[in-house]
Amino acid sequence: MSRHWYDIRYALRQLRKSPAFTLTVLLTLAIGIGATTAIYTVFYAALLAPLPYSDPDQLVIVWSKVRGSRASVSPGDFTDWHQQSHVFQDMKAFYSVNVNIAGDEAPELIEFQLGTPGLYGMMGLRFQLGRDFLPEEGVAGKDQVVILTNRRWMQLGADRQIIGKQVILDQKPYTVVGVLASYPADRWTMQVAGPLAFKPEQLNRDNHPALVMARLKPGVTLEQANADMDVVTGQIAEAYPRSNKGWGASVVPLKANSVNDNARLTLWLFAGAVGFVLLIACVNVSNLFVAKGTTRRKEISIRYAVGARRRDVFVQVVTESLAIACVGGILGGAAGYALLQSLIAAMPQGMLPSDTDIRLNLPVLLVTLAATTVAGLLFGCAPAWYASHVEPTDLLKESGRSGTGKLSHRLLRLLVVGEFALALTLLAGAGLAMHSFWNLTHVDLGVKTEHVLTFRLPMAKGGTFTPEQILGHYGQVLSGIQSAPGVNSAAVMTGMPLQGTGFRMPFTIAGQPAPADPSQRPTAGLQMATPDYFKTFGIQVIKGRAFTDQDNAGSVRVAMINEKLANHFFPAQDPLGQQLMIPQLTPGATKPGPPQSWEIVGVFHDVRGGGFNPQFEEIDIPFYQSPWPNVGIGVRTVGDPSAMTKTVSAAVLAVDSRVALANLKTLDQIHDEALSNPRFVLLLYACFAVIALALAVVGIYGVMAFAVGQRTHDIGVRMALGASRAQVVRTILGEGAVMACTGLVLGLIGAYFVGRAMSGTLYGVRSFDLPAFSAVGALLLTSALLACYVPARRAAAVDPTKALRAE
Repeated sequence: MSRHWYDIRYALRQLRKSPAFTLTVLLTLAIGIGATTAIYTVFYAALLAPLPYSDPDQLVIVWSKVRGSRASVSPGDFTDWHQQSHVFQDMKAFYSVNVNIAGDEAPELIEFQLGTPGLYGMMGLRFQLGRDFLPEEGVAGKDQVVILTNRRWMQLGADRQIIGKQVILDQKPYTVVGVLASYPADRWTMQVAGPLAFKPEQLNRDNHPALVMARLKPGVTLEQANADMDVVTGQIAEAYPRSNKGWGASVVPLKANSVNDNARLTLWLFAGAVGFVLLIACVNVSNLFVAKGTTRRKEISIRYAVGARRRDVFVQVVTESLAIACVGGILGGAAGYALLQSLIAAMPQGMLPSDTDIRLNLPVLLVTLAATTVAGLLFGCAPAWYASHVEPTDLLKESGRSGTGKLSHRLLRLLVVGEFALALTLLAGAGLAMHSFWNLTHVDLGVKTEHVLTFRLPMAKGGTFTPEQILGHYGQVLSGIQSAPGVNSAAVMTGMPLQGTGFRMPFTIAGQPAPADPSQRPTAGLQMATPDYFKTFGIQVIKGRAFTDQDNAGSVRVAMINEKLANHFFPAQDPLGQQLMIPQLTPGATKPGPPQSWEIVGVFHDVRGGGFNPQFEEIDIPFYQSPWPNVGIGVRTVGDPSAMTKTVSAAVLAVDSRVALANLKTLDQIHDEALSNPRFVLLLYACFAVIALALAVVGIYGVMAFAVGQRTHDIGVRMALGASRAQVVRTILGEGAVMACTGLVLGLIGAYFVGRAMSGTLYGVRSFDLPAFSAVGALLLTSALLACYVPARRAAAVDPTKALRAE
């Protein structure tokens, strides 16, 4: 033990003797360990940490499944699943709607979650006040009760006597029976919850509004649960072939369901990238230790001469490495906390699940400790191995020169080559992300985003509205908006460009046989829109005509389709005049009605939906022929649309002061929000790449500067024999370029595998993207040459007579 304590004290004295060296190493380690700590904190919270519920491993989401894709669940299927399955302790259905909650001044549109009674008890959520819903409250007529989140309760004044009092939702009174504890419910988007009470007419299998959560029985595996649900859905399909043939179910862990595949892949890539940063930092520090070790060869030789063993020297150098790694780990932990706060602030809303608890905790700190130890061993072994192989006789043969020897030169160059290979791999990832983001910013959106204000304006939930009432209400709203100064045009639609159409419906083409299996029917996004929709959003009509005011309930039903649907289903014929058969949608109805015929009168340019996904087929029909009580409104303004919010709000409230405008944004803001996730990904990759580039440049600069310092005598001899300053500069630059190019060639192998790993997150970029790889390769090579140029100029400035006299 005393021997180890002596090694530690000796190591600390050695580090104090070289403050510049120590500071450089500590900063390098702090960056590498800090970045690792921050990214792993997010990685652990999103993918590894248990969810904040009782026995979270038992909680699953049960999806409907059709044609290999997940879908929400029909009330009829949920009822049968609950009765016929044998692998669940309990099963609950839930979904969310938007409602207006009455306020002191103006109503507010909030998310209202409806769930079958016992949902929160099954999850194991705690209550601040009151209780969960009772079974008898899940019956129509007895369901006028609500549970508040802690956040909404605080906004209502934090009244501890609120149980039994009423809140007004969509102009109807609801009695408060409970208040949820702040965590984790306050992280959810919903603010008020009510019991889900299916009416008899809602228990059909044609409408799929619900999500289903269940708790597995103890000891039941996912494989057993999926096998049981296969039996149940098979029996339902036999009993109801018209609606359920081809439909199945999929049981997925709640944890796995909370992070989508794209986000999971991105987190794994971030973990790999930050691992590369730490590795580059270790290689850089190892370079510095090897270079410093060459200046200690006389000291090491003397230690051998007085009886030190190779093992003692090896342990001493590793101890120095671990000592400085420990200090670097402490600094890295502090840097990691600061980086984590910056990461949380910059992270787009919704990128991670709402119940993700991102904070430094024991598992993360253990990983930081492990990273520190591994880092110390990684960058300590190479210099320790080199130091333990120094021969005392070699030093005597050098006649007092401070030469470094062939072994140290090869080791230093090998480390620089490895550093550049790792740096190119990270830079390649950043280049791919940048190219992908550039492609996203130049996507043809199909709309003109400038000068457009948008918002949602649903009518009150729970009421039964006739088509005449819906048309009258929104007609007055449009008329009020269009008469406001500064408004060019306005339109009502059920969806929203860059976000989605609002509906997805099956359809058939008149005159063509319908598939025998109803699950194989083609589907398309369906949207109802008023005539000025295409003008307001600048959507180009390619063929035929747009809707007019004459396309109303008393005229022939007409439809417009996008280019993708036209090219897919009418590749060799004119789609104009063709008839589409689409199930009837009636406000207040619990399921679609029989198919109706719609004549195609126009084809419009593809409009992007949410997430910049490949454009789906889309059908638009006149709002006047199929009105709906939950719409979005777009307003094209003459000037800045954000400056028109008060004017437009006043025009809407003048028609009905009981409603609230929701998601009031410009179309440019919606576009910018759609780019927020890829922008954040690009930012992180760019940060990793800049760090890697800086470390690689510092590494090659340090090696070349050290090499020049050790070769002063050789350079002086060459210049005395007639070598010019330009030749000396070219020689030094050539050595640096050879190391950099070797690293670049090896790095291309890593870049190829990085491209393959990132392919699922890239837009319009191949896994081996020659332009991106060429650009980052040129950047890295240029940086290397610039880093070598300063030592080269210093070498060229050597005075031969002084260099020779010094020897």
